[in-house]
Amino acid sequence: MKPLDLDVFLCRSDNFGVLVHDPEAGLTASIDAPDAAAVEQAASRRGWTISHIFTTHHHTDHVEGNLALKEQYGCEIIGPVNEAVAIPGLDKTMADGDTFLFGDHTVQVIETPGHTAGHICYHFIDDKLLFAADTLFALGCGRLFERPAADMWHSLQKLAALPDETAVYFGHEYTLSNARFALTIDPDNQRLIVRAAEIEALRAENKFTIPTTLALEKETNPFLRAADPAIRRNLLMETKSNEEVFAEIRRRKDNF
Repeated sequence: MKPLDLDVFLCRSDNFGVLVHDPEAGLTASIDAPDAAAVEQAASRRGWTISHIFTTHHHTDHVEGNLALKEQYGCEIIGPVNEAVAIPGLDKTMADGDTFLFGDHTVQVIETPGHTAGHICYHFIDDKLLFAADTLFALGCGRLFERPAADMWHSLQKLAALPDETAVYFGHEYTLSNARFALTIDPDNQRLIVRAAEIEALRAENKFTIPTTLALEKETNPFLRAADPAIRRNLLMETKSNEEVFAEIRRRKDNF
């Protein structure tokens, strides 16, 4: 089985577009469809034809291109069962734990409520790829619009349980702001200090910070580290639950 080809590009103001291409089957999936023109341009540049859209959640900046791309390519749109009524052009629904084949590549669906009530992530098991959209960012997580902090904490724990080497592709280029915030929560974390400097340098050259890995996130992302004693001391929350610590970190990021 040949490895998948990936193409990452920026669209809208800060959304990442990602195309996943199976060279053996000739299939190409767009992870969400933030902007039809940007997705089409990326596909045309690579000589690929969009066969699928893997929708993660219903927010406009992730589905606005669905209908135009479906009209152009006749692609199949897959999305979360718990947001089915809000996904334009949806053909097939997926629930937590469902698996399906993309060519010969097995894709596992992981429901991650928090940012939205029915958000799902796509885990290419054998390829060790995770498309986390607005659940898990590099050094961050999505805002809590539709579900409480405890639900998002549980969702993040599901992702953190995947293999450390899993490459994580996320929905937005928020990493510089996330890094600066993370240092206010975990200022003595030497791995975070080094990583933040690397991110500053990358963004100064207008380079992307995608992908990350789960191992790196577990070392440096404060939203995955609510159990860490140093973070708890910094927040004066040493006796609080992980969910409460996470909620406070999210509250502080909202006001950062």
